[in-house]
Amino acid sequence: MQITEIFYSLQGEGALTGVPSVFVRVTGCNLRCVWCDTKYASWMPEGGVMTQEDVLAEVAKFPARHVVLTGGEPMAAEGIRPLAAALQAGGWHVTIETNATLAPDGMAVDLASLSPKLRNSEADVRTHPREARMQGEAQRWNLAALRAWIDAYDYQLKFVVSRSADLDEIQALLGRLERPIPAERVMLMPEGTDAATLRARDALLVDLCKRLGYRYCRRLHIDLFGNTRGT
Repeated sequence: MQITEIFYSLQGEGALTGVPSVFVRVTGCNLRCVWCDTKYASWMPEGGVMTQEDVLAEVAKFPARHVVLTGGEPMAAEGIRPLAAALQAGGWHVTIETNATLAPDGMAVDLASLSPKLRNSEADVRTHPREARMQGEAQRWNLAALRAWIDAYDYQLKFVVSRSADLDEIQALLGRLERPIPAERVMLMPEGTDAATLRARDALLVDLCKRLGYRYCRRLHIDLFGNTRGT
């Protein structure tokens, strides 16, 4: 399978923030988020071929018992299902970070970190016409796949927020899921790749979380390391 990088760090987002984890970043993505901070795994993919045995051996070099399958979009990667199953069978806790456009179909996952993309992710058709065609609502949202994840897994719903209007879109999506979504499973994460931008959006997100019971999702790795690969 195509792997961009494997590294050991602290989980920077979501319910497991701060937990030492091995990150397996696969190559390739089916979306083109304009603010993507891993374009080297999606817009302009890098990486080489590794066998499942290679990946398992690299993961085993580190003391962590948590593994994060990320990307790009890991669910689009060939070989991701047997890799996840092998990791789980080996005693690792497996988190998958996915845009939830692809159904799980029996994936071996302990935590599904679901991040449906909002309109703020869409590229400008004038400057990125090809990417804009890949990022409309029909591409960004797959309600059947989202429901399948929610129905079968421990999950968190993580939304990247850059403006107050994003809340209306989040609320609309939650309503269309036709599922009772506990507020504490909804996480609002500020859009940005530097500490100053993230902090500038704090007031908006803190207010929304306090009013609606959602969780504020900090980006710990940005605070600790900046927007740096391998962190």
